[in-house]
Amino acid sequence: MFRYNSKFLLVYTTLVLCGLWPDSFSGKDQNVQAPTRAAAPSADSHPVLVELFTSEGCSSCPPADEFVQKLDSLQPAPGAQLIVLSEHVDYWDHDGWKDPNSSPALTERQGAYERALGLSTPYTPQIIVDGSGEIRINDARQVETVFQQVTGTPKLAVRIGAVNIDSGNPALLRTRIEADANTDKHNADVYLAIALDHVGSHVLRGENGGRDLTHIAVVQQIAKIGKLQKGKGFAEDVELKLKAGTDPNNLRVVAFVQTPGPGKVLGAALWKAAR
Repeated sequence: MFRYNSKFLLVYTTLVLCGLWPDSFSGKDQNVQAPTRAAAPSADSHPVLVELFTSEGCSSCPPADEFVQKLDSLQPAPGAQLIVLSEHVDYWDHDGWKDPNSSPALTERQGAYERALGLSTPYTPQIIVDGSGEIRINDARQVETVFQQVTGTPKLAVRIGAVNIDSGNPALLRTRIEADANTDKHNADVYLAIALDHVGSHVLRGENGGRDLTHIAVVQQIAKIGKLQKGKGFAEDVELKLKAGTDPNNLRVVAFVQTPGPGKVLGAALWKAAR
């Protein structure tokens, strides 16, 4: 039998009580507003990586986009830092609207999750939490269970050093990524994700034709930058090329350590450009 863990104020409960849970996740039209920004999590907050696989060509995706916006801005789980990534897949692009942020690499990442989780097919919207749990945002009990499980899992510390952007052609992002010694029984991969803090889009065609959509933490690239061996730490200087036209003031950088598969996320960290 499931038992409520009173140690955590669970995400869905907070959203419901505050009147912020979306009225429907059936894809009906609704105007998505950027939520009010809450205070940042404390420095000792437990990081939880939340990956949304989405597409502007999918009519049921805007409510999920709104949901992760609220997770990001409200940070409704005390003791946890919810680190959001919106990953736009490209298999909707042939249905009337090409999502300008879609990427075959992100479609491939979602496909790897489907195989690792034993699912029959990819779909949108899909939310993967810490690489090991899948949540369905219209199932409050299941959301509660998954967030309890991942918030209670120990994490290794990951740090993002000073982020510098060389505005040459192409623009280069330079930083240093460090992670504490890996106490897990498996080796792990170290990733760096570059994302746009916010994106607005007016969709002209397809299932969302005529709608103005808002997205946050929109992934531009996810690069594997190294390996974290069992019992060892990680420290590397990193240099990545940015897409042409990227606004350096509209960036997020997310570093995370994940077991192969892809499997569970062992640690994560977030850097955001000052606004």
